[in-house]
Amino acid sequence: MIKVSVEKKKDDIVAFSCKGHAGYAEEGQDIICSAVSALIINAVNSVEKLAGLRYESKDCSGNLTFRLLDAPSPESNLLLQSMIIGLQSIEADCPKYLKVTIVES
Repeated sequence: MIKVSVEKKKDDIVAFSCKGHAGYAEEGQDIICSAVSALIINAVNSVEKLAGLRYESKDCSGNLTFRLLDAPSPESNLLLQSMIIGLQSIEADCPKYLKVTIVES
């Protein structure tokens, strides 16, 4: 199972982590892992390219952590909220393979 944890402060998304593997299919054939990876990588790249914010990110053996170094902006919140909507859609269809948790800090 893939577990995504999103950290919010007030209404601002400030960090997230993604851990695990879906186990939906064999490596290289797992459409759940592919979809989750595409959403997450696109969100990270978009925060940098479109919102212009600095962040720290670590990708280790398929596990990724992301934390904003700059103050969240309306643009970064929109981009990261879009990621969450996509992930929650996958979770709704495939709850055995993906769990999304939002934590207020």
